[in-house]
Order: sequence, then C-alpha cells, then structure tokens
Amino acid sequence: MPRLTINGQAHNIDVEPDTPLLWVIRDNVGLTGTKYGCGIAQCGACTVHVDGMGAVRSCSLPVSAVEGKTITTIEGLAQNGALHKVQQAWIANEVPQCGYCQSGMIMAVAQLLKDNPKPTDADIDREITNICRCGSFQQVREAIHQAAKA
Repeated sequence: MPRLTINGQAHNIDVEPDTPLLWVIRDNVGLTGTKYGCGIAQCGACTVHVDGMGAVRSCSLPVSAVEGKTITTIEGLAQNGALHKVQQAWIANEVPQCGYCQSGMIMAVAQLLKDNPKPTDADIDREITNICRCGSFQQVREAIHQAAKA
C-alpha cells in the first residue's frame, strides 16, 4: 500500500502501482483541483509538484514513482491562508476564461518561478507548455511577469 504525502498530509493509498497519480489525488484523496485534460501528459491540466521532480503531469505518472515523495496540488499552493504570488497575479490579470486548465497552468508557472525567478519571454515559451483552449496566453504571460516582480 503506497504511502503518499499530499499537501502536508500523509495518505495510505490502496491502489495498483501503475495507477496514475491524478486518479489517486482525485478519487482516493478527494482533491479535485487537479484536472483531467488529455490523459497523455500533453495539455498540463493535471500538473502538480513532486519533490525532486518539479512540476509533473500527474495523468501519466504512476503512483509507484512517487511513493515516499511530497506532492503539492493546487489546493496546497497557498500557505498560511495567503495566496501564492502566482495565484494573486492570476486574479489581478484576469487570466481565467473557462478556468479548466488554470490549476495546472498555475502549478507549472509556480515551478518556473521557483527555478527561474526572472524568466524572459523565451524562458516562458520554452517552459510553459500547458494548453489553454480559451487562448488566455497573453494574460498568462503578463501574470508571470507580474508574479516575477512580486
């Protein structure tokens, strides 16, 4: 039985080792902020943080690969009641349209800023490969630059 730490809470999960992390997060733990988009790790709606691995696409990552690691979902990004600077920038720049992809996009951007606090447009283009069907990419870029200045 895999033991996972998700958003600071330990969970013993009774699933097959090849079960995608996304389904463990949503179905077994009950955190629904991480979304299913494509199922093939292309769209990024399922992005979470895994210690030692950075931002990962949880729809294709087997739970066996993260046993004993610390996982952060969108629900765990804010700390001590305060939104993360990326979440604040998202609101200030009115990024969400339908909002479906946004939790994964926010998680990818939070990791980008952790790894590269002052990204250029070229860095953003290279690192943020999440797909937004609504086309909010210009607002995303503005929000990234605002969060980088925070």
